[in-house]
Amino acid sequence: MIARKTAFSVALALVFSGCTQTGEIALGGITAIRTACPAVAVPAATGDVTLFSPESSQDQSALDVTALITNVRSTCTDVGENVQTVVTFDVRARRTNAGAARDVVLPYFITVLQGGTAVVAKRIGHVDVHFDAGQERSSTTGQATANVVRSAATLPPETRKLLVKIRKAGGEDAAVDPLSRPEIRQAVQRATFEALVGFQLTDAQLKYNATR
Repeated sequence: MIARKTAFSVALALVFSGCTQTGEIALGGITAIRTACPAVAVPAATGDVTLFSPESSQDQSALDVTALITNVRSTCTDVGENVQTVVTFDVRARRTNAGAARDVVLPYFITVLQGGTAVVAKRIGHVDVHFDAGQERSSTTGQATANVVRSAATLPPETRKLLVKIRKAGGEDAAVDPLSRPEIRQAVQRATFEALVGFQLTDAQLKYNATR
């Protein structure tokens, strides 16, 4: 369900420093910058929510409020024992009945995912969207924080040594991608984290998003 793509290139020389996320061409191949900061994303089918009135109906005539998460950005502090990422996002909402002033509370989550599959932490928060009288559209800002233990996001020395080893053209291992070795690939996956933000949806809301 996670809307993301991970690419491992052949003959990568990995450099570990801060929260840099750029890459460059270097002698001997491509240099990729690896970071302890988690990648930030919105899982598929959780970036928007639809409220109906009554809740038991999903007819167009019962449509009450729609909202979406957009403009997701993050700031990573890669200092100390914990790597902290503050995720900020905008929530844009629209209601069908632009009558009296109204407040709508929408729950959201932030989840820390390790290795693409294991949920290691999850927190629930709420954003309050306020509509003035006669106002059809409104927006607000939400914020969530994810913490990753540095030691868990750091590759073992022996794995790092194999990844940064310079291989010369014509050498026995020149054309062999270290990530083709299961133990190396698994070590990299274990040290890779993501911070995922989305609306905390009910089963019915998830099904609606997935099938509409």
